[in-house]
Amino acid sequence: MRIIGIDPGTGSFDFYGMDGNKVVIDTSLPVIDIARNPHVLIDTIEALLPLHMIIGPSGYGLPPTHIESITEHTLSLMVPDDRSIPLYDGIRMVIRLMKKRGFPVYFTPGVIHLPTVPSYRKANRMDMGTADKVCCVALAVRDQSELYSIDYRETSFIMVEIGYAFTAAIGVQHGMIVDGLGGTSGGPGFIAMGNIDAELAMRLGDFPGAAIFSGGCKGMVDNEDMTPEEMIEKPERYETALNMFTESVIKGVAAIMVSVPQPREIILSGRLSRIPGIAQILTSRLSEYGNVRNVRRQAKIAKEAAEGAYIIGAGMAGDRYMGIYDCLELRKAHGTMYDYINIKGITVKAP
Repeated sequence: MRIIGIDPGTGSFDFYGMDGNKVVIDTSLPVIDIARNPHVLIDTIEALLPLHMIIGPSGYGLPPTHIESITEHTLSLMVPDDRSIPLYDGIRMVIRLMKKRGFPVYFTPGVIHLPTVPSYRKANRMDMGTADKVCCVALAVRDQSELYSIDYRETSFIMVEIGYAFTAAIGVQHGMIVDGLGGTSGGPGFIAMGNIDAELAMRLGDFPGAAIFSGGCKGMVDNEDMTPEEMIEKPERYETALNMFTESVIKGVAAIMVSVPQPREIILSGRLSRIPGIAQILTSRLSEYGNVRNVRRQAKIAKEAAEGAYIIGAGMAGDRYMGIYDCLELRKAHGTMYDYINIKGITVKAP
């Protein structure tokens, strides 16, 4: 089966796919190129046709859904209806174009949709980990299972996904996701603020979605062009930002250990985890909580989420990774990210 996964990251759209044992795509396209011309993404997919399945850019996620079933309402559940959000128009246009072309696209769940997460952990939560974070977990389940020669249901870890903008921590026990701190509900990332003090939120008035793409490490320094590499290479200059970043990761892992008290290991994933200096400092700081390592991947170029999306697609299609798909109970995903809000006397803006 020819199956591909797509990861819509903050800095790039990544593609990974296989046809049997053959890799058919392993590439990354800059977001700015797709923003300028969404047809670049469509052309990339069309060059691979015919395809059995595509796991598409799912944003906050949906229960497994074929693109033919996507309406403007379900599209708004995946991508908030807020034009201030980076790539708002680009992602929506890409999804509409893929639907128009009749591509075999499926959208997949976020952590909030999974039945393996107890409902009490979902109370007043929306972002416990977006769909791409679930894809990263699928990759980590395969990795740990292969590394230790154990069944998928024996896997146990805390995954820290450190993207260019957001940082998330996801807890896995018996091969199932049981808890998560998403990029907007956990600590600050390189670009994003992470969770927000309710007192601050109250005083911000109208809160544009773009605000969640600021307030992280980059916002703390006097250099708008600072890169993650520069932050770790010049710790004296960026000490405050670096301390905020590393401590937020440690706090995220410590919090998830309430739900996964004895993980086999802590697995690092994401763009920043592949920067040696960052991986080194996090491995050192997290070692008191258990063994720490980077997730192993087959992709040479595409990010972890794209390869994980391929794994989920192969499982959904009944191919080689059906065991991972079943173990994560993705087929039982249900509901929306609005289902667990129980604040009285307040109407939550929904699509």
